[in-house]
Parts: sequence; structure tokens; C-alpha cells
Amino acid sequence: MRKHLLTGSLILVSFLSRSQTHSLAGFSDAEAGQQLQLEKTFDGYLSAANVDSGIRIMSARPHHVGSPGDKAVVNYIYNQFKSWGYDVQLETFYVPFPTPTERLLEMTGPVHFKATLAEPPLKEDRTSGQTSEQLPTYNCWSPDGDVTGELVYVNYGIPEDYDRLARMGISVKGKIVIAKYGHSWRGIKPKVAQEHGAIGCIIYSDPKDDGYYEGDVYPKGAFKSEYGVQRGSVMDMPIYPGDPLTPGVGATKDAKRLDRKDALTLLKIPVLPISYHDAEPLLRALEGPVAPEDWRGALPMTYHVGPGKTLVHLKLAFNWEMKTITDVIAKIPGSVWPDEWVIRGNHHDAWVNGAGDPISGQSAMLEEARAVGELRKTGWKPKRTIVYCAWDGEEPSLIGSTEWVETHAAELQQKAVVYINSDGNSRGFLEAGGSHGLEPFMNEIARDVIDPQTHITIADRRHARDLVNAAEGGHLKKELFQKKTITLGALGSGSDYSPFLQHLGIPSFDLGFGGESAGGEYHSIYDSYDDYRRFKDPSFQYGVALAETAGRTTLRMADVGLLPFDFRALYKTINDYATDLMAQLDQMRETTSLTNQLLKAHDYDYAMDTARHLMPPAAKDEIPYLNFSSLQNALTLLGHAANHLADTLAKAKLSDSQLQTVNEALYRAEQQLLSDNGLPRRPWYRHTIYAPGFYTGYGVKTLPGIREAIEQRNFEEAQQQIEIDAAVLKKFAAYLSAIFFKE
Repeated sequence: MRKHLLTGSLILVSFLSRSQTHSLAGFSDAEAGQQLQLEKTFDGYLSAANVDSGIRIMSARPHHVGSPGDKAVVNYIYNQFKSWGYDVQLETFYVPFPTPTERLLEMTGPVHFKATLAEPPLKEDRTSGQTSEQLPTYNCWSPDGDVTGELVYVNYGIPEDYDRLARMGISVKGKIVIAKYGHSWRGIKPKVAQEHGAIGCIIYSDPKDDGYYEGDVYPKGAFKSEYGVQRGSVMDMPIYPGDPLTPGVGATKDAKRLDRKDALTLLKIPVLPISYHDAEPLLRALEGPVAPEDWRGALPMTYHVGPGKTLVHLKLAFNWEMKTITDVIAKIPGSVWPDEWVIRGNHHDAWVNGAGDPISGQSAMLEEARAVGELRKTGWKPKRTIVYCAWDGEEPSLIGSTEWVETHAAELQQKAVVYINSDGNSRGFLEAGGSHGLEPFMNEIARDVIDPQTHITIADRRHARDLVNAAEGGHLKKELFQKKTITLGALGSGSDYSPFLQHLGIPSFDLGFGGESAGGEYHSIYDSYDDYRRFKDPSFQYGVALAETAGRTTLRMADVGLLPFDFRALYKTINDYATDLMAQLDQMRETTSLTNQLLKAHDYDYAMDTARHLMPPAAKDEIPYLNFSSLQNALTLLGHAANHLADTLAKAKLSDSQLQTVNEALYRAEQQLLSDNGLPRRPWYRHTIYAPGFYTGYGVKTLPGIREAIEQRNFEEAQQQIEIDAAVLKKFAAYLSAIFFKE
């Protein structure tokens, strides 16, 4: 049934797409024709064989921060850009990068068990045996620690799991917790455990989420084997990313640094990732209540929560050495507006070999840059300066991009028109997030790129998937069939767009393909060329599709006359966020009131949202009514301003000097959405519309100041944030209105 529905959806959206014209926002009809011909020539230069070669070469060795392999990758990228005629510079920063000197995890009771903490080489994976160059399995930024305590299973280790434990009468204070990967960014798990008094945290991947429950395991299939381990950072990046010792300023050699004990983003309890091979004996030994049904994984045993007689000893030590990280910055000067920059980036460092993350995206970006270099040989010159950036240190905490942005903040806020990011890439559907003032522009891009597997546009294929997913969820509506556009996702964190968008207010995109390449290689030694060519993108055609998509984004933004910002789309998006937020608050109020009434009547069976043997939920304070009128009024002003600006731009005949003035006002408009003081308790994040969640990490929170205050039931702060956001939006509306004087 799914196949038939998908086929019908493809036919429908393909018909709708064919009826569209090929106008390009910001280009005259003649200029649009020239631009489309340029892009056709650009496509002709792209080669899947080159994407393949780039992935194979750059993933040939482990290349984590400060390693010989990292230096080799930097040299390769630098030499490639040089050979294509770019002006290339290396920019270095000096940062701590702790790696383990000691790792010990053992169960001391009721029986003894010592974890292997190792991923075995496989004959089917040629680079998995490079043990002398591989980082061991660990969580970067864990503190040193030597702790022993009772073990408690905390499901995914997110706040609501601890609420459930509290209703069961179980405390983790003074204990070591074991949590599953998933449902939040990994750094949230030790953060929440620490807040609840735990003394250590263990994280593992359960086979129900990523393992034999999902499909055949590596090397037979793509899914995580019993020995696979996900490395990764556990720095508290929702506070700020980058070097933890130089918040807000670039980590240059002479930068003033915090003492490590004063860095707000460094946790206090030791953290270690393990395989489900090592997790099973620990979980099997647990006693206490049987875990709730939705907490149970796929290991062959009954899941208990603990605590009990299961004692665990966790000992970790790290070297805390300073390392040099190196960004590769390659430029083509603009021929008309050289001080307007279109910035394109992808990181190059990996936890081990990193064929999928990040080299698949890096290789696609290099192939894109090579093709742009070929266009220059035909006599074409971009009107705006194009800047290609290969970032180092993304994996530990977005270090290379953050330190570069913090170092050049003033210049970037003057010159950066847009930042276009990519990361890992594989076969499947277009995944696009970004600034909603450029959503119509991205729809034009997606309309003009052909999916290599289905041979329809990537917009049509994405739309077809959305239709199928809506049908399966029972929410298929008439307007979804009628919809001819894709929606940009809101950006949280987890890749290098974060400092551009959320710290400086530079319009940003995050682009990539995926959805048909699930598997368990992520941050393990098995994220290799052998794994990638078998399970991720065997033809390497989706690397070409990424180059075509991001390349068009770069070329059009570099050459367009009037920049294609449409703040009507941004207004609609923010208005939808506000409407959703008010509806969420109403729902919380109704749920709280009903639950309290049921508890007062001792109707526990109906009030409880957990198994019957658990304690009932505690009564909560009733939710007050908040005054959203100032926010609603500001949104009304913004809607009028966005409509007026769009109408004026459509009719405007601009001289060259006027065009430059208007364009600068357009690309700097998103900076007006920044808050002077930033978000509560994390001032580095200044964007009032998008931010990573304080307890989600990568996951976005929209209107984050208001939304998170409501979620945390801090209603006084929520009202304050409503007024702050209203003032920002009112200022933004006035800014848009002033781009042209009203007649």
C-alpha cells in the first residue's frame, strides 16, 4: 500500500511541478536564462567518480583533532583549492582536546565483570584495523573521575524519565546511571544525571534503537553490531559551543582563557559510552522494579530499573592537552560586490575515519568547488565573493567554525550575505533547514535539481515523502495535496551553522540528503569507506546531488542582482510558532487542571500515565494565563511590513548604488532578531526565534525564551520573554519598513 501511495504521490507532484515556470527571484527573465545555462554547465563538470575518490582519500586514515591524519586531510584540501585557482589561507586556533589515558568500567557486585571497551577490527572493513591511530571509545569533555556506586537504569536519561523515576520512588543521588542513546543529544544525558545528584553516567546503544532489532548488523548489514560504540562530545553546548575556555572570543594563541574549573560547559561527573555487548551484563544484574514497557529494549532479558546489589566502578583519566586546529579558507573575489560574501562550509575532522561523517559532505563540497573553478576558466566571475570553508574541530564542539566566527564577528556581520552548511550525506531525500526569509528561494533551488534515483525533482520527492508520512499518521489533509512547496526546518544545533545563525544572526542553510541509509556506523571505527560504499551511497550520486543543490544555492546567491529574501515567509513561520505556543499553553493548562481534579478525587488509575505499580503523578500548580497581546501586536506590524516590503521590491527600479544599499539592508535584516542579552542563562545564543533546546541539545526550540520558560513552568520569566520577543519583532518590523520609505 505504501508503494502504491508513493507512486501516486510522485505522479501528482510531478504534474504540479511541470506546471511551474522557471522564473528566478531577483533575476530578470534574460538573467534567469543565463543563470540556468550557467548551472547546466556547472552540472556537466560534476563527477560521481570524483566524489568517490575524495571520500576514499580523505577517510583513508583516522583524522581526529591534532592527529597526523588530520594534518594530511588539511593539506589535501588546501592543495585541491590551490590547484583550482582559489586564494587559500589556513587559519589556526589553539584549544584543549582531551583524550583518554585511562578507562575502566567494571561491575564489582553481585558478580565481577570488566567491560571490554573496544571495537574489534573486521576483515570486511579494511581501515577498521588501524588501531594505533584510532581514538579509543570515549566521550570527549568528560572530566577525570574515579567513582563507585549502585547502578540505576534511566531509559534515555532525559528530564521526563527522571520524573517517572521519582513517581517510582527511585533516586539517583550518589549513584551511577546507565542511559540509552537516542531521544536527545548525548550531552543532555550526563547533564540531567548530574542535576539529579548522580556521580557517573554510562551511555549505550540498545539494539532496539540501533542493532539487530532493526536489521542485519555490520558487516552483513548496516546496523550496529554488539561491539559498536558511538563516540562523541558531552560538552554542554546549549550554553555555548566552541572552545570551552574562550567563550565569545576566538581561541587565538594569546587569547585570555578561563581556568577549566570555571568553564560552564564542562560537566562534573565522569561519562563513558559502551557497546550493548558491555551493557548487557550490567543491565542483566539489575534488580528493583521491572522497567515500564516503553523503557524496554531488545536485549534478551527482563529490563529492571534498579538500584540494588549491582555495584559499578567507573574510572577515567584524560590528558587535557592543547591542540592546534586548522580551518581551510578558500576565496574567489567578487567582481561587482566584493565586500558581500557568500560562505559555504563543511567540517573535515572526524572521530575516526569518518567516511560518512563528515567526509561524504566534504567531498561533495570539494567537487562543487572544483566545478565552480571550472566555470571561472570559461570567463565567468561571481559578482559576490565566494568563501569556501573546511572546518576543523567540529566533532568536539563546533570549535573551528565557532572560533573563526568569534574572531571575525564584526566583519562577518558587515559582509556575510548567507552561510550554506552541509555535513554528512547519503542517499534519500533532501533535508533542508534554515532561515525562513529564504524559504521561497530554497524552493526554487529544489525545483531545479533532479533526484538521481527517481528522476523527478528533489522538491517533488521530498513532497511525496511528506504526503506518505502524513497518510500513515492519519493526518493527511486536503491542503497538503494542494501544497506545492517544501518547508524549511528550523535549525537547532549540531553542525557549523550554529555560530553564524544563532550568535551573529547571519542567514543560514543546512543542506544534505538522507533517509535511506540507516545504520550504526555513526562515530565508530566502522564509519569507513567500505561501509559507505556498501550501505550509504553506493553510486555516489547523492554526493553529486548535494553538490548540485548547494552549488546552485551558492551560485545564485553570488550572482543575483536583488537578493531573494522574502520576509512574508518568515512572518508566517513566526506567527505559526506563536500560535502553536499559545495552543500548547492552553493544552498544558487543561491537562494540569484535569489531573489535579482526578488526584484530588483519588482516581489514580485514570490519572496515572505509567504502569499501575508506579506511584501516581504529583499534583502541580495550576497554570496562569499569560498576556500575549504585545507579541500578537508585534506580529501584526511585522506582517504589514513584510507585505509592504515585498510589494515595493517587486515594483522598484533601482540604480546600482541603491541596489547595493537595499541588498545590504536585506542580508543584515536577520541580525535585528538578535537579543542584546541573549537567552536566559546562556547569553551566547542571541537569536530570539531559533536555538538548540536547553534539554534537547541538537533539537531546536522556536521562540526559545518563551517556550522553555513555559516548559520549565517559570511563568514569570515566560511573561518577561514575551515582552522581550515582542520588542525585538517590533524593531524588526520597523527595520523592514525603513528599507524603503512609504509613499
